[in-house]
Amino acid sequence: MALLNGPDFSSNSLIPAIAQDAETGDVLMMAWMNEDAWLETLRTGRVCYYSRSRKKLWRKGEESGNVQELKAVYFDCDGDTLLLKVNQIGNAACHEGYRSCFFRRINPEDHSVTIEGTRVFDPAKVYHK
Repeated sequence: MALLNGPDFSSNSLIPAIAQDAETGDVLMMAWMNEDAWLETLRTGRVCYYSRSRKKLWRKGEESGNVQELKAVYFDCDGDTLLLKVNQIGNAACHEGYRSCFFRRINPEDHSVTIEGTRVFDPAKVYHK
């Protein structure tokens, strides 16, 4: 097996990218990156993803102002998943207004769902939809 120098986009044009707060270790979100998003992220130091729904590059925070400043990057043993350690500017990574996209907790016993955390901003006011 050849040594990898970074993520492998040859097998999959989109790979998962997990954003983690560089200071606290909180997992903030998971999104997709293509090679263009990867290269822009490296060039600018601001995280860029690929939006599957919009079918275009998604510069994190372009509408909300909640940008992610890249602090460190790791890739897994297969080169097909990224872990991005970021400085979350603006206190919210989630488009629903929460700090983390993982704010819903499922109780394994009764499958009930609870919300953890508080909403940082009102999405209707930020995204004007």
